[in-house]
Amino acid sequence: MDRGPGGGVVRVPVGGGMTFVASSQQSPRHHRQEPVLITEAEVSRNEQLAARKKRYAITMGIRAASLILAVLLLHVVPLWLDLGLAVLGTFLPGFAVVMANDRPPKKKLQVNHYEPRPDRVLDNPTRPDRVIEG
Repeated sequence: MDRGPGGGVVRVPVGGGMTFVASSQQSPRHHRQEPVLITEAEVSRNEQLAARKKRYAITMGIRAASLILAVLLLHVVPLWLDLGLAVLGTFLPGFAVVMANDRPPKKKLQVNHYEPRPDRVLDNPTRPDRVIEG
């Protein structure tokens, strides 16, 4: 009968002998190396902001590289490629700002609709004139 911690009953000294008493101690939990991942939790605002800053920095880096390449390769590559790089470098900042200010879409919440239980339905629901007073 000596079940120990988490077993509900332990043997303890009382007076001159030993007796069984209830125990409220929980059994020790196994420690995990990794924390439990909750997949439905939203990413924190700080992590969202860091990701948006990173995306903006990468986009602006591409912009700077395309403008520098457009100037350096002016007489080396065909004109259409040079103009393409220049246009990319010109319009990319606007896209970068919009992408940086965009946050992830909100989750769709699942709405629980009322579904009556069969054991709670009235005996004759076709009679609307019946009123139950309480």
